[in-house]
Amino acid sequence: MRHFPIFVDLHGQRVAVSGAGETAAAKLRLLLKTQADIHVYGDDAHEVVRGWANDARLTLHERAIAADDVAGARLVYGANDDDPHEDARVADLARAAGVLVNLVDNLDGSQFITPAIVDRDPVTVAIGTEGAAPVLARRIKAQIETMLPATLGVLAQAAAAFRDTVEAHLPMGRLRRVFWSAYFDGNGERALEKDGEAGLAAHLKGALDRLLANDNETSGRVDLVGAGPGDPELLTLKARTRLHEADVVLYDRLVDPRVLELARREAVLIEVGKTAFGESWKQDDINAEMVRHARDGHHVVRLKSGDPLVFGRADEEMDALEGAGIPFAVVPGITSAVAAAAQARVSLTRRGRNSELRFITAHDAKGFAEHEWRTLASGRTAAAVYMGVKAARFLQGRLLIHGGARDLAVTVVENISRTDERRVDTTLGRLAEDMDDAGIRGPAILLVGLAARSTAARGMTESIATPRIAASAS
Repeated sequence: MRHFPIFVDLHGQRVAVSGAGETAAAKLRLLLKTQADIHVYGDDAHEVVRGWANDARLTLHERAIAADDVAGARLVYGANDDDPHEDARVADLARAAGVLVNLVDNLDGSQFITPAIVDRDPVTVAIGTEGAAPVLARRIKAQIETMLPATLGVLAQAAAAFRDTVEAHLPMGRLRRVFWSAYFDGNGERALEKDGEAGLAAHLKGALDRLLANDNETSGRVDLVGAGPGDPELLTLKARTRLHEADVVLYDRLVDPRVLELARREAVLIEVGKTAFGESWKQDDINAEMVRHARDGHHVVRLKSGDPLVFGRADEEMDALEGAGIPFAVVPGITSAVAAAAQARVSLTRRGRNSELRFITAHDAKGFAEHEWRTLASGRTAAAVYMGVKAARFLQGRLLIHGGARDLAVTVVENISRTDERRVDTTLGRLAEDMDDAGIRGPAILLVGLAARSTAARGMTESIATPRIAASAS
């Protein structure tokens, strides 16, 4: 990030604009939305600029800008039509006076840039592309314009007027977010349609009274949320919403950091992951942590990689929450087997190939050793093996002993949907050797009996960001 986004308070502050033509007029349309004291310098002023001056919205000086005009200004703009030499002179004056300067359409000559704006006063959305793609900024602006209702500014103004009342009655945390979320998620807009702007204050007071009278809303709750395989775009909408609302997030070590970035800045993030070696959280301690924070009135998200109901010990956590009387919900996520199959462009089931699919975890050594190996080796049953990197050689041996064909396809996907994702296309006969040669260390999933669709068949759809390691069959 080259340009750090900030909002500058321009209330009563002097802003100097060098240039009074079309270039300056375009910039002034945005500056006039602020409460700045705007001074424009230039001959042959555009009629629009002259009109703003006549309406006392800005001060027009029909001469070139001078050093004394720049001193004391908060911001300076160089907007001289097709006159780079004058813009350069303005930049020198501003820098000598210690004032930030922007030269329109000159990124390298500017100390700050003005983003595209979506204006729902007092709500402002600023969009910047580091000056590299104005067309893209306009496109994003158009998309956001359609997302934000025109009435949002009115709703925000009413909320600002009622803010002190809410803060006096609701402590910072979940209850306050429940109140404002309901207002901005639709209740406020419906009240505005029904009673107009004058009725918003009464609506807010009634909503606050009802919330304070409802004892059930004062207790905390827990959501068991699936974070998916890694890519934040694979999160469900409900998962994103619950994560954003959370006061406390208890997350596994396999949750992608990009997903954690979606949590609120004020949320407490606690890693409660388990590792094969070294220090790990015990399940009982995780359960106790969830219950403790929920009893404190917090909204807790237990964030699990993949889907919480697939090898995630969700039953143990739900039992603990139920036993403690804590309300909870489960938000499913995309499990790794599905994401791996999607990356390999292979269906998990196919008529005439396999009518059965088994999800297996190699983490439970005893249970792993007791599988129906002959059925799995037959080639008519596909299997998705979770946490199977260290058990690959054991898996290979068991299947071969029970009649598995050495050329049975196996697809291994490591770090599914992440920036460092890798895939190994191999066979049962070379499974362990090819994983060792490729340096697969996990987390990875093994799709036994499923071959990735060929590169030629995938054509241009294969991501160039995903290295593919093709292993030869023995």
